[in-house]
Amino acid sequence: MSEQTTSPLDRIAGAPISWGVCEVPGWGHQLPADRVLGEMRDLGLTATEFGPDGFLPDAPAAKAAFLRERGLRAVGGFLPVLLHDASHDPMPEVDAFVDGCLAADAGVVVLAATTGTDGYDVRPELDDVQWKTLLDNLDRIAERASERGVLAVVHPHMGTMVEGADDVQRVLDGSSIGLCVDTGHLVAAGADPVAITLAHTDRVRHVHLKDVDAARAARVVAGEVSFSDAVAGGMWTRLGEGSVDVTAMIDALEDAGYDGWYVLEQDLMLLDGEPGGEGPVADVRRCLAFVLDRLEARRTGAGADA
Repeated sequence: MSEQTTSPLDRIAGAPISWGVCEVPGWGHQLPADRVLGEMRDLGLTATEFGPDGFLPDAPAAKAAFLRERGLRAVGGFLPVLLHDASHDPMPEVDAFVDGCLAADAGVVVLAATTGTDGYDVRPELDDVQWKTLLDNLDRIAERASERGVLAVVHPHMGTMVEGADDVQRVLDGSSIGLCVDTGHLVAAGADPVAITLAHTDRVRHVHLKDVDAARAARVVAGEVSFSDAVAGGMWTRLGEGSVDVTAMIDALEDAGYDGWYVLEQDLMLLDGEPGGEGPVADVRRCLAFVLDRLEARRTGAGADA
């Protein structure tokens, strides 16, 4: 953590999931990259995470060129990978992803510890041996990424093997990898992202700002509704309109000297094909304004006690 850059927009990135673009099969209508990236640029964003396979060109050089031609740089991206199965080596997948990062001058590999099945609706329990395999793989990946000049972080995510506060603590205690704090996924799983951040500022290396309707999320945790159905029902909200104290989160990070990315995410599922009106960009605009307003209030001192 070091001094902040001068423009808040230099640290805020978009994410294709906010436009409904997702790696889960059957997720919903997938908007084309030209529209998504063009709308990011129209908002004033200059950076994005990659999005799922197939959203951008596969070849690393082509991916980098595609983004450059549209005036965006890459932050890195989300990599779901199987980590707890001793018979599966995740390193080839990681190395291929890092190739894309290096070609696009992107610096962050955001790991999700997948269950081994598609989607986020079913989550098995791991035994101690499987947990050791997972933790060892996290350290292996973090070391390999560092050797190649990028940062690997683990992303707590509903329906993965690192989900709530107990899982996060197990990662913190059993490995040295940094965290991607996703505010929405942690609150959805009953954890407090602000408390985790305050207790482990040295481990927080990347941030996804997301808000959530905690009552809807509690139904997922209780097994009353599937993750995908909850997303379709509006579980993820615009920043400042859900159960996450996004202002406190930004303040905790800024007070700690965090100088990494704030990635705007409002996970969306487009079930009815091409959206009418403005579409998803309207919500992203509101989320961006929320973050910019808070950072500006801190800069001017107007929101110091808010």
